[in-house]
Amino acid sequence: NPPALPVPMIQIFGGGAHAGGRIDIQDFLVICRGADSFAQAVEWTAEIYLAAQAIMKAKGKLAGVCDEGGLWPDFERNEDGLELLTQAIEQAGLKAGTEVGIALDVAASEFLQDGKYHFRCENRSLSAQELIALQIEWCQRYPIISLEDPLAETDREGFIAITEALGNRVQIVGDDFLTTNAARVRAAAEVGAGNAVLLKSNQCGTLSELIEACLTAKSFGWNTVVSGRSGESEDTTLSHLAFGLDGGQIKVGSITRSERNCKWNEVIRLEESLGTAA
Repeated sequence: NPPALPVPMIQIFGGGAHAGGRIDIQDFLVICRGADSFAQAVEWTAEIYLAAQAIMKAKGKLAGVCDEGGLWPDFERNEDGLELLTQAIEQAGLKAGTEVGIALDVAASEFLQDGKYHFRCENRSLSAQELIALQIEWCQRYPIISLEDPLAETDREGFIAITEALGNRVQIVGDDFLTTNAARVRAAAEVGAGNAVLLKSNQCGTLSELIEACLTAKSFGWNTVVSGRSGESEDTTLSHLAFGLDGGQIKVGSITRSERNCKWNEVIRLEESLGTAA
């Protein structure tokens, strides 16, 4: 049998370092879990993107487009992104939670300073325990199914705590925390610090090391996410890598900008070439 196609994780809003720090959470993404095909998932995401854009324009909250192609929001609170994204899913005619889930790249290391997590757009600071409690509350109120780097890359105990609280129903992804490193994946898995790994080929340096990290994660029953970077080209190798690694997820930005769309389109072409075997 051919490998399974990856599930797309696609950015709708960009924040943090991807959007000049206007809001603190780095990525608000959707996972179209109810789609029958990769192509349908991309189509659904396009409808959500357009709905979100229309809502933001109507509210005067659209500041531009961020560096991965997502909408650049002008929100007063990070939670505004969750409220608006849930509204956009419903306005696109889809069911939030059952058909479409929300994924966040919190990138918490980016707003950690002097032992506190600083939400600059809200002018407030949180301890690690308070940030965990806030994300638990968000997961109760919104259809969040994935959290990436929900704590700082140095906070292993925080990763353990949030995995204990949410790991049975939410994907807890390590990016900066694990750095596509097999040894770090193994050490985290052995203590229950996360349940998924982000895979970046130029983070570890070689494809061999990336594959080793992927296989190590899978040996513990973890999920995998092949990821692009904020700076990308129109090369489509990542599409083939995500497909070849069998049944994970792919995260390469939004559905605007050619360096993003070329990767989604390449997976659609792979799906078409497989026909009924996809």
